[in-house]
Amino acid sequence: MSNGVAGAAAPVRRGGRQNGRIGWLETTVGGITDSIEHAVFTEQHARQAGLLQAIDPRAKLAMFLAVILAASLTGSIIVLACLYAVTLAVARASRLPFAFFVKRVWLGIPFFAGIVVIPALFLVPGPRLFDLALGPIHLAPSIPGIVGGIVFVGRVGVSVSLGVLLVMTTPWADILKSLRVLRVPQVFVLVLSMTYRYIFLFLHTVNGVLLARKSRVVARTSGGEQRRWISGTMGNLVSRSFKMSNDVYGAMLARGFSGEIRAYSTYRMNGRDWLAVLVALVIAIAAVLGGRLLPA
Repeated sequence: MSNGVAGAAAPVRRGGRQNGRIGWLETTVGGITDSIEHAVFTEQHARQAGLLQAIDPRAKLAMFLAVILAASLTGSIIVLACLYAVTLAVARASRLPFAFFVKRVWLGIPFFAGIVVIPALFLVPGPRLFDLALGPIHLAPSIPGIVGGIVFVGRVGVSVSLGVLLVMTTPWADILKSLRVLRVPQVFVLVLSMTYRYIFLFLHTVNGVLLARKSRVVARTSGGEQRRWISGTMGNLVSRSFKMSNDVYGAMLARGFSGEIRAYSTYRMNGRDWLAVLVALVIAIAAVLGGRLLPA
């Protein structure tokens, strides 16, 4: 569905310029909508037969939390590489699209994590890898800073990979119910559930507004007019979102909503689930101990 909208929102260029259309905005929103829609409806991966799909969601959540905590505590690149290798092996055993799984994690992590790490490369004391003078500026990254940056990016990559693996192999409703079983506050689960769905609906509304404008514009518009339209549309969307939230809440109350999200799924832990939790705990403990014993 979103592919059609994103495709319809592709920019039309004439003479190197947009023909009176906000092509970059349409393309960006369409691409974001497509990605989020794919995330919302990746339950086809959660429904298929695979290693993680057969494990109880509560056990799965406890497993991933333990390993993510271990990844955040270890300071060894070797241990992080081993954890990531195990993550890839489990993703393969769970029959996930391998290229999509890897790209989904590593396309954004180096950029965002790198922005955080860059200052540490030059501020951490220690032997310098090189000293490059650019006028009054000296670029002298330290070896400990570089190693620390690699460890940081590795931690983020492993943790995000585990989070994506959990979401792709577990229906969203089961994740929310598992959070309640682990005594996560009900208001947090409710806000998380509604936010997850509302982002998708809101972006589809934006796509509809852009497509409606595109179908009515037949001449080139000025930059000032486009900016005025964008600012007015932003205010209109805020008003729509408030109205939608009130309407949805009223509909939920009319259907008996009492503040608690209920799922129809029933769970029962068996020996396989307990074994999976035990294996995850062993891996987590080994990662923490290995991070202390092995050099960074």
